Amino acid sequence: EHRAFLPHGIGIREAPAAGNLDDTPQHADILIAGFDYARTVEILPQLRDLRLVQTLSAGVDTLVDHIPRGVTLCDGSGVHDASVSEWIVMAILAMRRRLPAHVLSQHDRTWSFSGGADLEGARVLIVGYGSIGRALEARLAPFGARIVRVARHARDGVHSDDQLPHLLPHADAVVILLPLTSETRGMVNADFLAAMRPGALLVNAARGPIVDTDALLASLRAEHIQAALDVTDPEPLPDGHPLWSTPGVLITPHIG
Repeated sequence: EHRAFLPHGIGIREAPAAGNLDDTPQHADILIAGFDYARTVEILPQLRDLRLVQTLSAGVDTLVDHIPRGVTLCDGSGVHDASVSEWIVMAILAMRRRLPAHVLSQHDRTWSFSGGADLEGARVLIVGYGSIGRALEARLAPFGARIVRVARHARDGVHSDDQLPHLLPHADAVVILLPLTSETRGMVNADFLAAMRPGALLVNAARGPIVDTDALLASLRAEHIQAALDVTDPEPLPDGHPLWSTPGVLITPHIG
């Protein structure tokens, strides 16, 4: 259905799920990379004359080091704005309204009343204010949440990331939307978490390794913060990992 919109004269070939494309390198101008990044890395050396790689994901951390010289890499910025921002709204509401605890009570057939916190007036700190951050702000605004924006470089209405030590203590929820780079790997460390307000919510909808898992576990066990994670480090989260059983954390399997 979508291919019907392409102009005439464009040849499309689907890569097999495994194995080589052919005995000799195949001509291709553009490679559309699916979500099987390991398979994309296998295919790249089998193509000649490649000019552009287009990912379906907003993040390109799994591919950026494998792109041949002279080939342009394009991310899927904007493609997942709605789905990721909706997941974040869901996660914030669920944790502030104690939905995971209520689901467990229902499973145990127990009527256990407990309150929750409104989003009205809550301060939400968005760390990595790009297209998904803007989509998230648009969805949180009707709830009456107060948005604080942070990006690598300051601009009108947006703080620079060096202001985080001053901003974290005042946030009710901290949403991570950063790309995974050498600079952001492990950025959410023990000092970052310690600076957060007691009882605040950390939401990671970006990449797992941005958050130091050991530091997160320590903060959760101390009941200093809560967390909602759509991504983890390691990922997939293996059976028996302590994050599964640590109180105060909501985990979903990268569904955003």
